[in-house]
Amino acid sequence: MDLITVLLWIIVILFLVGAFKNQNKEKYKNFPPGPKPLPIIGNVLMLNMSKPHKSFLELSKKYGPVLSVQIGMTKAVVLCGYEAVKDALINHADVFSNRPHAPVIAKTQGNNGVVFSNGENWKVMRRFTLSTLRDYGMGKKSIENKIIEEAECLVQKFKSYKGKPFDNLTSINAAVANIIVAILLSHRFDYEDPTILKLTGLINENIRLLGSPWVRMYNSFSLLMDWFPGPHRTIFGNVREFQKFIRATFTKQKTELDVNDQRNLIDAFLTKQQEGKPESTEYFHNENLTVLVGNLFAAGMETTSTTLRWGLLLMMKYPEIQQKVQEEIERVIGSTQPQMEHRKEMPYTDAIIHEIQRFGDIAPGSVPHATSEDVTFRGYFIPKGTIVIPVLHSLLREKKYFEKPDEFYPEHFLDSKGNFKKNEAFLPFSIGKRSCAGETLAKMELFLFFTTLLQNFTFQPVPGAKLDLTPALGSTNSPKPFEICAIPRR
Repeated sequence: MDLITVLLWIIVILFLVGAFKNQNKEKYKNFPPGPKPLPIIGNVLMLNMSKPHKSFLELSKKYGPVLSVQIGMTKAVVLCGYEAVKDALINHADVFSNRPHAPVIAKTQGNNGVVFSNGENWKVMRRFTLSTLRDYGMGKKSIENKIIEEAECLVQKFKSYKGKPFDNLTSINAAVANIIVAILLSHRFDYEDPTILKLTGLINENIRLLGSPWVRMYNSFSLLMDWFPGPHRTIFGNVREFQKFIRATFTKQKTELDVNDQRNLIDAFLTKQQEGKPESTEYFHNENLTVLVGNLFAAGMETTSTTLRWGLLLMMKYPEIQQKVQEEIERVIGSTQPQMEHRKEMPYTDAIIHEIQRFGDIAPGSVPHATSEDVTFRGYFIPKGTIVIPVLHSLLREKKYFEKPDEFYPEHFLDSKGNFKKNEAFLPFSIGKRSCAGETLAKMELFLFFTTLLQNFTFQPVPGAKLDLTPALGSTNSPKPFEICAIPRR
């Protein structure tokens, strides 16, 4: 590149920066306070781009619960603390219910599916998802029985290691994935099946890469970074491979479809396609089906399996707590199969599961929101289309609601008499119109898998191993790789 070309690029960039400043001076009048951004790169240098929620929490101490940051040339509003998050997502639910444009998502999903879509498409897909998940067992005895059966399969898998050390990642991923796969495909994979290992591997890699500083920067400078190799290319390749499997699956199911005997969510979607209504072609098309199934598979597998893995790690770290859980299991359940009806008689176990979710802090930054219209919120003006980040980490670590926020402390969910107590700031599934559609299913899975595993095994670390509770890098907080010894109790 010659000197004249370089000078021309510098002039263009300076012109764009000046135009951006002038254009936004009026637009962002009375915008929430925040650190002063640098030209072009914004506040990138002062943020922990691997774990931005930590930087947001520190900034909130100076600027308050409603603050702003600039990543690249994109301004965002950050919400910290229970009061601010609840005010936005409940009291101003419609205004804060959109998703922002993110190039890494737009290139793989468009405005399809249920997690990242907007407008009428999102409303139709969410209605369909909630009603169909209920139709195929969410919250009902039928899916409870399926989870119980799968938990027993997981027990047999753990027993096969005969107390020797093993990595639990793939087997727990497969077990949890089998529950959502049953709803989506009416299928179950063996834990060593290459297909389930491949699918969960693709998801795990993308979850990790989506939290990398490179990908966070890509969303601000995609036009520039598209020219370079990097994690974004791996993400796009993984999504293409995953979507290829989904398309092959529903193409096969379409040839076998009986609208009077719908077996699963894909059958229900394909039936909607054939109804001949305007909605059928506008919303129930193959692109929506591909992305929706991918959304539900990933969401239904990743967060629940990660929570269970945190649970096993924490039980090894605190063997006295593990023993108390097992004592309650013995007292209430004995040697029979754990069922959901037992939970109300097991306040300590219930408190432990809640504290695992709080301490594990699986989705610390939440999925970003965006404003659907101009709004004045808590005295600040936020323009339409602004990215809004509800920092769930700030709720789960808020000292006002949790006495020992940085410790694993089950008493956060127990009263002085040992009864389970709710905590309004405990919102790991978020709240409002964008809260997790599978919350009921996830709660059932966590209780049944956790109690069944603790009923059958005492979990111990590999002799001499140091148990690290620092989360791995990624868009969610997962434990770093660790091995366990599952010692049979019966």
